Amino acid sequence: MSTELERAIGRVVEGTRHWSPARWSSQGGTAKAGVMHVLVQALADLTADAEGRERRPVPRLPSDMHLPDQLQVIGLDLLEADLTEAQAAEAEAVIRTARAALF
Repeated sequence: MSTELERAIGRVVEGTRHWSPARWSSQGGTAKAGVMHVLVQALADLTADAEGRERRPVPRLPSDMHLPDQLQVIGLDLLEADLTEAQAAEAEAVIRTARAALF
């Protein structure tokens, strides 16, 4: 898989790993936790599509502090999947959109 995609996921994981609960809840009117969960779900859906599996909802964990870990796990699954060029481009676009909202 693309090292660019791997780096993009890693930047989001490392850029959010130290966030406090207050930062996850809201900043500038945007619920950062919601943005991150949408990113995790989108990448999980792309992985399922690439592997020919049924899409399933990614659970919201009790603490938003676990969102970077959740992204890391889903990101590793995505990186191991055999993505088409279109799926890889979609993953990059979803990550770019999330980064713009998160940072």
